[in-house]
Amino acid sequence: MKYILAKKIEMTQIFDAEGKVIPVTLVLAGPCKILDLKTTEKNGYEAVEIGFEELKEKKVTKSIKTKPYRFLKEFRGSDSGKNIGDLVDVSVFNEGDLIKVSSISKGKGFQGGVKRWGFHGKSATHGVKHEHRTIGSVGYSIPARVVKGRKMPGRAGSKRVTLKNLEIQKVDKERNILAIKGAIPGRRGTLIEIRG
Repeated sequence: MKYILAKKIEMTQIFDAEGKVIPVTLVLAGPCKILDLKTTEKNGYEAVEIGFEELKEKKVTKSIKTKPYRFLKEFRGSDSGKNIGDLVDVSVFNEGDLIKVSSISKGKGFQGGVKRWGFHGKSATHGVKHEHRTIGSVGYSIPARVVKGRKMPGRAGSKRVTLKNLEIQKVDKERNILAIKGAIPGRRGTLIEIRG
């Protein structure tokens, strides 16, 4: 079982042996500390709890004194080889590994139907003044109401997104940086969960 917490740094590109461009996202991964091991006998399920980004002493409040980390996360599954207090760093991953990445996408605020759902809008002909991007009729005559689940304007983005089968291109063990092929959702500094 491979897992780690990371922060998005930026997107860039690297070149392979043939000179082809590979778009990559650089992430600062770990080091994370194992804070708790959940077991079936004690907790009813198996999981590993890790902490990322240790807080400075002046930032630690009474409620988080036992686990003074900015980010805490549980990864389901058993990791028999690990003990509480062990560190998890980028050395658990190798170049070419396929991973699953989860993060929060960029928030877009309140958006109309065209941007949020890809509606094509109305045609630019006679009688469509100021109505090009409106969604038009939203109900039916038989139920005489708007049906639940109707695609309408509203808050877009800022949702948890999971991408599977992303490939690790480079592992920098000295600086704890992973170069992951492709784009990862979220802005710079977004927390990223990586599973092997």
